[in-house]
Amino acid sequence: MTNRRIWGFFAAPGMGWLLVFFVVAFYAVVSVGFGNVNTLYQPIPYWNPLDWNFGYMIEAIQSVLPGGQTWPVVVRTAIYIGAAITLSLLIGYPVAYYASRHAGRWRGLVVVLLILPFWISYIMRMYAWTNLLAPDGYGSKLLSALSIDSLLSSVGLLDGTDWLGGQGITVILALVYGYVPFMILPLFASLDRIDQRVIEAARDLGAPPESAFRRVILPLSKPGILAGLVLVALPMAGDYYTQTLMSASPATSMIGNTINDYIQGGPEKPLGAAMTMLLSAVLLMFMLYYLRTLRREQGEVAA
Repeated sequence: MTNRRIWGFFAAPGMGWLLVFFVVAFYAVVSVGFGNVNTLYQPIPYWNPLDWNFGYMIEAIQSVLPGGQTWPVVVRTAIYIGAAITLSLLIGYPVAYYASRHAGRWRGLVVVLLILPFWISYIMRMYAWTNLLAPDGYGSKLLSALSIDSLLSSVGLLDGTDWLGGQGITVILALVYGYVPFMILPLFASLDRIDQRVIEAARDLGAPPESAFRRVILPLSKPGILAGLVLVALPMAGDYYTQTLMSASPATSMIGNTINDYIQGGPEKPLGAAMTMLLSAVLLMFMLYYLRTLRREQGEVAA
């Protein structure tokens, strides 16, 4: 038996698990999205593709297009995610670079600290964040003492001094706080794989440190940057509990909140399922772009 067949045999249980608990579950969402509702507004899934009702999908597409009911939420979500992943990259890259290239004997401790957030429930970390940013919390008092809230208010990013009073900046910072470890770890892995001899060769050829970083280290770490962006942006796009805990205001709702409202409390659950499929399609395009870019980068390195 060849190695390919041996590893295929070992992979079969995992593939079967994914088939049952992802493909089948997602097809249930598809069946609800292309289904209908009864007189009590309970969803009626249409399992046979020949019976699919495309009315809710058309309504979902019209809703997320410019001028549609959900268009402002789509724009807000894109702004929040764009700002959050930018901040995550600006915070995570120096941390990952230090841990991989300059930590020295503290390297093990730094790696443990990077993994430590995964030991704590995301919800619990968000609850701790809300306690800090409450009007009488220590975090809110510190930000007030440092005049950070006044600075953000002056540039229009904070309305007043209540950080939990429906503030967009609070949702963005909470997204960064929650997901920045997912940015740091792939960056660390990518930077750690860079051969030190390549950097030394660049310096031997007369490149100053900043030029060696810009022309050697940064391009070689591009796969890690892309991986971090994907790992951070994809869950952010469907996140609804961060906004709920940090704001719970319609003025800061994201597309995940809209879908959750349709499915959990609204009468049009098929519309929520249809919007879930649209979001999945958009995220799939970004994932395919990442895989294509990664394959091209690996091909260039191999060449």
